[in-house]
Amino acid sequence: MRVTEIFLSIQGESSWAGSPCVFVRTTGCHLRCVWCDSDYAFYGGTEMSVPEVVAELERIGRGCKLVELTGGEPLLQREIGELAEALLECGYTVLCETSGSIALDRLPKQTIVIMDIKCPGSGEVERNLWENLEQLGPDDEIKFVIKDRADYEWTRLMIEERRLRGRKILYSPVWGELSLKQLAEWMLEDNAPARLQTQLHHHIWGAETAGV
Repeated sequence: MRVTEIFLSIQGESSWAGSPCVFVRTTGCHLRCVWCDSDYAFYGGTEMSVPEVVAELERIGRGCKLVELTGGEPLLQREIGELAEALLECGYTVLCETSGSIALDRLPKQTIVIMDIKCPGSGEVERNLWENLEQLGPDDEIKFVIKDRADYEWTRLMIEERRLRGRKILYSPVWGELSLKQLAEWMLEDNAPARLQTQLHHHIWGAETAGV
């Protein structure tokens, strides 16, 4: 599999935010969201076997047992299911952050999926694979990255049309486009069935810093 970087950091998003976490960032993505903050992972990377990834992760992780598979798009990697299975067998809690445009069935069921639903403002709304909703379990999370009011209203509509109430839903403002305060106010106005999140790692190390 092709890997851009493996690093230890603070989990910046999802309900796991604030926890120490080891990240495996794979290389390559078939989407081009206009607000992407990890486009440096589209190309390059290093070919590594699953045992090599596990060994490097354990070396860097210093005993941390939370790991996230991210990208790019990790589900483009043929061996991603094998890697997730190997990490689960080693006692890791495995998160996988995915665009939601590729079938989830290549991941072991014990993997905790953090799945985007692409809003119109991403430029990739047509790539949502809605069948993936049927594969999500009670511990999995759905993330909407919201650019503006139009995205927010679209998100509200999707939650009702797709019957998402009761799921773990995350609202994340596009960094530099929509303020946390504005999104929080919209959520409070209509009692949104979601959790507000920010990109905590950007607040700590800055939005331009890779490998954190």
